[in-house]
This record gives sequence, C-alpha cells and structure tokens, in this order.
Amino acid sequence: MCGIVGFTGRHQAAPILLDGLSKLEYRGYDSAGIAVRDGEKDIEIIKAKGRLKVLLEKTNAGESVPGMCGIGHTRWATHGEPSEVNAHPHVSDNGNVAAVHNGIIENYHAISVQFGFEGLATSETDTEVAAALINKLYEGDPKEALRKAVAEIEGSFAFCVLFKDHPGEIYAVRNVSPMVATYCDDGAFIASDLTAFIAYNKRYFIVPEYHILTM
Repeated sequence: MCGIVGFTGRHQAAPILLDGLSKLEYRGYDSAGIAVRDGEKDIEIIKAKGRLKVLLEKTNAGESVPGMCGIGHTRWATHGEPSEVNAHPHVSDNGNVAAVHNGIIENYHAISVQFGFEGLATSETDTEVAAALINKLYEGDPKEALRKAVAEIEGSFAFCVLFKDHPGEIYAVRNVSPMVATYCDDGAFIASDLTAFIAYNKRYFIVPEYHILTM
C-alpha cells in the first residue's frame, strides 16, 4: 500500500519523517526514502532499498539531514523492481520538483510520450513521470502546476510535493488514495494514516479529493 509522511514546522524534519514511516511499516514496503529542505538550500534526497533500518543507518536516524521541511515514503514495488533508484522521492531532472506518490498512474506511458519524457527517465516508475510532468507544467505557481498535472493523470494517487523555490512548503493532492493532515503548535503533518503523527496531535482532517493542500 506504500506510506507517505510529510512535515514542516519548528523541528528537524528527518527524525520526524523516519519515525512516521516506522509507524506505517504495517502497510508493507520494499524501499524507503526522504526529501528534506534546509531553508533555501537544495532539496536533499536519501533513499535505501530494503527495510527502514537501512535508511536510518544512512541518515544517522535523521540527524545527518538538517532541515525543517520534508517528505518521506515507503514503497511497495508496482512499476519497476525494488531498488534504490526506483524508491521515492523522485525528483525532476533540474531538481526543481521532488515528489512522493501512492497509487497507480494508469496512463504514465502515454504522458511520457505526449510530453517528451521518453529516454529521460532514470527509474522504471510512474512516479518519476509525474514529477517530470509537474515540473514541465510549473510556471511559478505550485497549485496551478498540480491542477494541470492531475488533469492529465488517470488512476489513483496521493502526491506530496516540494518545489525548490517555495522553501518550507509542502503541496499535496489526492484521488482515491487516502491522505490525512493536521496542524498543531509543532507544525503541519500529512500522512497516509494518522498513526504516523498521532503522537503530535490526535485531531486531524481527511484531505478532500482533488483539493490542493498547502502546508
């Protein structure tokens, strides 16, 4: 089923993301990854094949990845074998967009052909195509880019996206695939399941379908 966690707020994001992903291990997965933003710096991506403990070791339990905004994902392979390359997050070729995704994009190959992404992919996943599409349609307004992107996508999805020129912000949109969110004194949380952030706040809301959420 895969798992998504996002956090932006007053604390270091990576340890929170990794803890949240550990709460979602019951959903099943074969790889994991996080994308973290430290202020105006580039988005940092760390991914690992296998159990979450591999990612914990690579990041010193998140301590080696500074930044107060980030997204994380545990992947269950659908398009492409389990591997570090196929793990989420996926980033556009210019580094402007980083995305995690639950669900299946049924027309990802058609999108790849239509928008000229063939031969540019580094992974075997439909999510990399989605990141490229969002980036292609981006003209400075993240919400408009997501609105145009999901209009092209057929299938189920839950996306959490970071944009390079919008530090500290997470954008999310879903169709069918579950996603819940909350705001509290510590910051804003979003996840596939409230178990990922229930230690911080037991109150939450379900993200409405096709509603583009800014955190």
